[in-house]
Amino acid sequence: MRLRFGSRPVLIIASPPAAEECFTRNDIILASRPLLISGKYFDYGQTTLGSAPYGRLWRDLRRVTTLELFSTTKLRAYMGVRQDESRSLVTSLFQDAGKKDFARVELRSRIKGLSLNIVMRVIAGKRFYGREVEDSEEANKFMNIISDVFEICGASNLGDFVPFLQWIDFQGLEKRLSKLQTENDRFSQILIEERRRKRRNSDTEANTFIDAMLSLQESEPEYYTDDIIKGNMLQLVLAGTDTSSVTIEWAMSLLLNHPHVLEKARVEIDNHIRHERMVQETDLPNLPYIQFIVNETLRLFPAAPLLLPHEPPEDCTIGGFNVSRGTMVLVNAWAIHRDPKVWDDPLSFKPERFEGVGNEGYRFIPFGMGRRQCPGLGLAHRVVELAVASLIQCFEWERVGEELVGLSEGKGLTMPKLEPLEAMCRARESMSRVLMEL
Repeated sequence: MRLRFGSRPVLIIASPPAAEECFTRNDIILASRPLLISGKYFDYGQTTLGSAPYGRLWRDLRRVTTLELFSTTKLRAYMGVRQDESRSLVTSLFQDAGKKDFARVELRSRIKGLSLNIVMRVIAGKRFYGREVEDSEEANKFMNIISDVFEICGASNLGDFVPFLQWIDFQGLEKRLSKLQTENDRFSQILIEERRRKRRNSDTEANTFIDAMLSLQESEPEYYTDDIIKGNMLQLVLAGTDTSSVTIEWAMSLLLNHPHVLEKARVEIDNHIRHERMVQETDLPNLPYIQFIVNETLRLFPAAPLLLPHEPPEDCTIGGFNVSRGTMVLVNAWAIHRDPKVWDDPLSFKPERFEGVGNEGYRFIPFGMGRRQCPGLGLAHRVVELAVASLIQCFEWERVGEELVGLSEGKGLTMPKLEPLEAMCRARESMSRVLMEL
């Protein structure tokens, strides 16, 4: 479907065959991104992995992030971080919920803290949420910056589609963006300088993302500048925190509305692990039903309902139609995932539909496809599956009232729940000893 948003032509892709054509025959042509107002400030001139045009810089950034963050070796190396943060989430809930009576708990902030700490420990080696942060003032400042960036980047800005609005700075957007970019730039520079000092003054292994980028900077200082490091740090935070946290929140909401699915998942965990220890990441391959639950959540509520926009730098053809250069191409994953021509009973929550199914191809694309596919999908699955399995194993869950949990979608790039999830929680008696030891 071809639309026009202001002065910008927009092509909406909403079927698996059309998506396949975009990510196969036209993959190189559609590997570039449109320049948006927010990206002009937060992407440091399109020098981040998510925004850089297809070319040498993008290939280098893709290679670095894959090797230093998302390779099998690195995922294994940071397994302890993910395990620590899952234990911290469970401990926090246990302290508030207790083990005798059900207590009402709020989950959104805790889940966001889990995702943020995992990402920031990998990027900078520091926690920014919870009781054990090194500097609470610094953590609060950082959380405020990230919250403001999410708010702006998660909105459609009229100036991206009606250019003259940029000339008059409609609603003071560019002024806000400039101020926020300055704050983020200053904060990110502090983190970089901290890692520089530790690299000079310590013999300990340097294994964060900032360390990896600083090593590259030493060999090519004019290419891997501090600005490139700062831009990609922010991009990793934006891409790696909200996406995982909203998926966990949607998954728990769906499970509360479908207690038979919750019970089936709990039985699978109990049969495999018993009650002597907490679930670990190495257990996940033996918990296929947990994987089905996460996949079904991503099908119904993909963290990127509209995949990040593409923009061909030259004319191309999609589905037999001519697409002019400069057209914004939006792939509607939400529509593909709920298409009754593609999925049986598409609006129902049925994790079993993924049983015995291998590659779903272009009818299931929560992380995109092709060259611009999200490189962090392996990390995302590990974070979400471990968190969901831990919450199911350690606690009994009930809805706050008899009414079903609301599944209305809120505004934002990652489609959060409209209402933050609250639930009744109680520690499982069979897990009390394990939780007390934690």
